[in-house]
Amino acid sequence: KTLKAVALASAAIVATAAAQAGVVVKSSGPSAASYPVGKKLDDASTVALKAGDSITVLTANGTKVITGPGQFTVGVRGESKRSTFAVLTRQASGARVRTGAVRSGASAAAPSNPSLWNMDISKPGRFCIADRSRVNFWRPTTSGERTYVFGSGQSDYLIYLKFADGVAQSALTAEQLPLAANRIYRLSSDAGAPPQLVEFVFLETVPDTPDALGALLAEKGCNAQLAMLSERLMVSGE
Repeated sequence: KTLKAVALASAAIVATAAAQAGVVVKSSGPSAASYPVGKKLDDASTVALKAGDSITVLTANGTKVITGPGQFTVGVRGESKRSTFAVLTRQASGARVRTGAVRSGASAAAPSNPSLWNMDISKPGRFCIADRSRVNFWRPTTSGERTYVFGSGQSDYLIYLKFADGVAQSALTAEQLPLAANRIYRLSSDAGAPPQLVEFVFLETVPDTPDALGALLAEKGCNAQLAMLSERLMVSGE
């Protein structure tokens, strides 16, 4: 019985290790067709790449860029990015965030979107929503007041999204911005740029690991969020 228990425990450990997987979030080069975005790869597996190949794999522990030629293990080594993932995917409150002033001539790092669930207003397209009660928005440039307008082909009703001067985030509740599946919104701004198309995709559940969430975002076509998740979880030295 003891030997049987040990065997079962060993099998469970092997099964757990095998269950760990990565998902391709970007690929280019001669072998790109073999590694399309969304393709799942076991951590323990190897990939054979040719000269000029490059694939970016999001695993449970972080993001790894693999470039050819050669054979490479998919799994990420080094410090896990799970704490970064937890902060990035934490549900935001939707509160306005005001940026600090920067002295003229002083250098400052480019602002970064603090939450995966904030829609970057400069990157329209498909956006996955984890909380249907509100939609949080973020803009990379915070100087000046700015108003954006959502219009829908199913209605003449227009929804206004306003950012105050110096404020990076704003939000609309589900009552203000009625959400529906397969509804395309036209997003325009007071700057006069051509309207962009936006579609909101509802997530019934949110996976609690980077690789599983990455695979879901790829499946739903929420490409801006997939790219953001991959970039923020990049492991140095990989």
